[in-house]
Amino acid sequence: MPDAPPPELPSAEGLALPGVAALLSTLRGAVAGAQPERELTALLARLTGGFAEIRASWGDVVASAGRAAGPPVTLRLSYGDTSGERQVGTLTLAVPEAWAALVPVAAEYALLARLQSAAAGAARRRVGERTLDALLSGAKPESGPHGAEPIAVAVAAFARSPAPGSAARTAHAHALDVLAAAGEGYFLERGLTAHSTVRAGRAVWLWHPADLEREAAGLHAALTASTAQDVRVGVSGTHPGSLSARDAEREARHALAATRQERALTTYHAMDPLYALLAGGALGTLRDQVRGRLARLDDGGRVEATLRAYLGFSGPLPDLAQRLNIHVNTLRYRLRRAEEALGGNLRDPALLARLYLAFEAEGESGVGAEEARP
Repeated sequence: MPDAPPPELPSAEGLALPGVAALLSTLRGAVAGAQPERELTALLARLTGGFAEIRASWGDVVASAGRAAGPPVTLRLSYGDTSGERQVGTLTLAVPEAWAALVPVAAEYALLARLQSAAAGAARRRVGERTLDALLSGAKPESGPHGAEPIAVAVAAFARSPAPGSAARTAHAHALDVLAAAGEGYFLERGLTAHSTVRAGRAVWLWHPADLEREAAGLHAALTASTAQDVRVGVSGTHPGSLSARDAEREARHALAATRQERALTTYHAMDPLYALLAGGALGTLRDQVRGRLARLDDGGRVEATLRAYLGFSGPLPDLAQRLNIHVNTLRYRLRRAEEALGGNLRDPALLARLYLAFEAEGESGVGAEEARP
């Protein structure tokens, strides 16, 4: 492929215009300040006589200044790294037309401001990470939140495992670290004390909830906005104090495991109440018995697949047959064979309950229901 054409750069005469160096120096000074987003938006508003606003990737206003003096223009603030493109926010400017040429330059400095804030937060996050790791390991850390203030824990994982190879694993670990930082930023920008870490291929957060359901939903939205990958999140219930962090994390991991969709959120108290039974291994004997009896039919799994489809369908048999692309008489024949193999009647609620539990227990081990073979 031919190389991409170089970007159009200003001429030497343009760079020599009075005020250009001073402008760039002033912008750089703003993003190097203690609150780079606030200082930059204030500078842009004062400089142009217009409006400037920086938002986080999940939509929260980080800093805003001035009043609109032109049509609003919004630009994504993003950069590429080993995990792909990462959006860190947006810049909106509503400035007089004379300042339109400043918009792309301002966006670059807004990106630097967001990254500057992230770098400052990283050092703070490492302290909280050690505190949270200690709590989740069962040790009482030397410093940190030990009071009885309620806590909750969230656990997140990418829907897809990393590809083979050390480079892919490194990129995956980096993406998880970015995810942890994005989640902590979400909490901190709402004035909520939070700690984050990465453990066993998952990002973990502990925070003091004010409105657990709303904050959990907002966290998931913030995470999905911060990465191009699908993210699943499990959230614990509220627990009395940070020393119960291990129990909260256990609940969050259960909720994560119960999250079937690739981009979804499950809270512990809203998950399927049968999940603990299905995931606990207690139904292994029932699962093996059902599969063993159906396997004796030696029909390539057609009866079993048809039976699975039947259990998940609530309409009339002709509609199910059409969905499976088989004749309705073939469907009835396979269901009769299933009854013979199982020694029961599919109109018996007890048998249907056993089959549901057997097949769902199997699903927890990673085997999903198949579509019936024609």
